[in-house]
Amino acid sequence: MPPQPDAPVTTPLAGQIALVTGAARRVGAEIVRTLHAAGANVVIHCHRSVTEAKLLATQLEQQRPGSTAVLAADLLDDGELPLLIEAAQDRFGGLNLLINNASTFYPTPLGTISAAQWNDLIGTNLRAPLFLTQAAAPLLRRSRGAVLNIVDIHGQRPLRDHAVYSTAKAGLIMLTRALARELGPEVRVNGVAPGAILWPESGMDAERKAKIQARTPLARHGSPADIARTVLFFAAQAPFITGQILAVDGGRSISW
Repeated sequence: MPPQPDAPVTTPLAGQIALVTGAARRVGAEIVRTLHAAGANVVIHCHRSVTEAKLLATQLEQQRPGSTAVLAADLLDDGELPLLIEAAQDRFGGLNLLINNASTFYPTPLGTISAAQWNDLIGTNLRAPLFLTQAAAPLLRRSRGAVLNIVDIHGQRPLRDHAVYSTAKAGLIMLTRALARELGPEVRVNGVAPGAILWPESGMDAERKAKIQARTPLARHGSPADIARTVLFFAAQAPFITGQILAVDGGRSISW
């Protein structure tokens, strides 16, 4: 059998600029790789994971020189958010895609919740996406771009001992829908709601992992690539979809 030609490389995001928050590691890094492979220039935001962000940028620069930027900022500092957008514009001349991926996640059992925990979880998961989108809105309107918010299935079904986190993600789901109305018709705003994709870095025992997978119709956990491919779908193949939340959870949200 004669050798088959290589499949053509598709770059539906060629020439576009994407800013991904919390992009140095885990799901954020996979989103960056996927958007970059689709042709986008990527702004890799991080807070403390500067070394990882620079390593990711170096790997991508080897594939396409001049296609990345690393920007470190504390998303809890309101004053840094407009500067983050300005830096992306200075580097690449505009903005087409804003992916609000950065998140903090940890338990807050009732009776132990502190104001600092509230400010951190609400600030990272809800407040920052709002004010970052507000700062980016003029550029996104100009480019007729899109906002993708990484929400959580627990924004609709609360996770025990995570009342503040669940509340923050519920707010982000409503913010996604509200911003879709505010920013239309120029800008599309959608959300991706992961289920069990990566286990928490704080650790989870094998028995609990097995229970979660047993309650999932597909009987397994997903991968960062599942989220990244969904982000790419919204970015490149969904011009008539806005204000929607798509669960990427193996069916867990229908069989709790």
